[in-house]
Amino acid sequence: MTELEQLLELSEILTDDEFKSLASTIQVQELLERWESINSKIQLKIFESLLEDEKVIDLMLNLPHTAQENILTSISQENIKSLLSRLQPDDITDFVQELSEETKKAIWASLSEEAKEETLHLLKYDEEEAAGIMTPRFLAIRTNQTIKQALDFVRRNCSSTEIINYIYIIDTQKRLKGVASIKALLSNRDDMLVTEVMDKDLVTVNASTDQEDVAKILETYALVAVPVIDDQERLLGIVTFDDVIDVIREEQTEDIYRMQGISGKNTSSYKETSPMRLVLKRTPWLIILLILGTFTTIVMERYQVELTNIVILATFLPLVIQTGGNSGGQSSTLMIRGLATGELKFRDTGKIILKELVVGLTMATSLCLAVFLIIQFRNLFASHDIFFTEITELQESFAISIAFFFVVIIANLIGAISPMIIHKMGMDPTVMSAPLMATVIDVLGLTIYFEIARLILKF
Repeated sequence: MTELEQLLELSEILTDDEFKSLASTIQVQELLERWESINSKIQLKIFESLLEDEKVIDLMLNLPHTAQENILTSISQENIKSLLSRLQPDDITDFVQELSEETKKAIWASLSEEAKEETLHLLKYDEEEAAGIMTPRFLAIRTNQTIKQALDFVRRNCSSTEIINYIYIIDTQKRLKGVASIKALLSNRDDMLVTEVMDKDLVTVNASTDQEDVAKILETYALVAVPVIDDQERLLGIVTFDDVIDVIREEQTEDIYRMQGISGKNTSSYKETSPMRLVLKRTPWLIILLILGTFTTIVMERYQVELTNIVILATFLPLVIQTGGNSGGQSSTLMIRGLATGELKFRDTGKIILKELVVGLTMATSLCLAVFLIIQFRNLFASHDIFFTEITELQESFAISIAFFFVVIIANLIGAISPMIIHKMGMDPTVMSAPLMATVIDVLGLTIYFEIARLILKF
């Protein structure tokens, strides 16, 4: 039996001190996994028991927005102040943006004047840009200070900042000039100026840099934090690795939604999203795909006579659609992933086409042979039209196999090239994958399938 199970079972008979002591032993991850199954009164009691524990911050930041609001509307004003005083400004800003108007008022009244000023400053920026996810609490010293003065400054202010690994060096205009690590400060004489040990080769991001690009920079350079500067190179704040983890989760969620034809930005959990909200996000793409799907119907109508006269073409039609969609989807997924990680650029398009052409030819040859054997095996057991001879059956097998060959190659190339072009146009390439990609490939694949069959079978 886990500590949480013990707590829930004994909650009615435990004293307040015993309850608090047992609650402090429970891992935050277990609380998050079981939170919704816990009675609301017990939820509140657990939260209040952890208010003096550091893990309460981790718990609060990772709970669903509705659970956060339920807690904030249930605990006392004093406890709200205690909780908010331990949160970083960027986390407080996230709270303010997600809560109801009534709860926002309670939160705002509980903030210190400094926290209010910091929150208002962060709310000026777009929440998807570097300045929107930065924290204004960082350690910065002037260029004319000594290492001893810098270390004294760190000792006095380390409790109020999120990251103490780096000390940023700024001039009188608050322009960023360099950065010094704690190790560099401790390894040199106290009377040396910080400018003598600082690193001038800085990795920075502009205030307007997209949050996804910030995440890539932190990952590429393996940084704990990256400074955010304005157009005059003045230091505004820092983006830390924990904020980037949230960004990556949000961006991945958004990409997954788009790849499945769910419109809009939605990073809230499924349980928190209302049915009407889900309808509004999912229906528009379904309507668009329905309209695009009519082109498939037009193609089918165009070759209705051929489908009626040569039944085997209709028999293998689902396989054409499925195989084309799968091969195109595979290549587009690889391209989208490469674009997302920064591995692929538009300038690589030529190399990508050549590579995917080789891959497509190899896969198409394998699938062509597989389809030919499948048709031949089917012909052993299928009943045949008396007007068809054995040669006609071989012709059919050959025609369908060759059609598959070209469908796979074309689908593979379309799947590879489309994301590159869409990305170059400044749009999100995820919209070209899954439903939309499948619809485009269906129309082209069916046209190729029927035209090659007509050419070989001469009907």
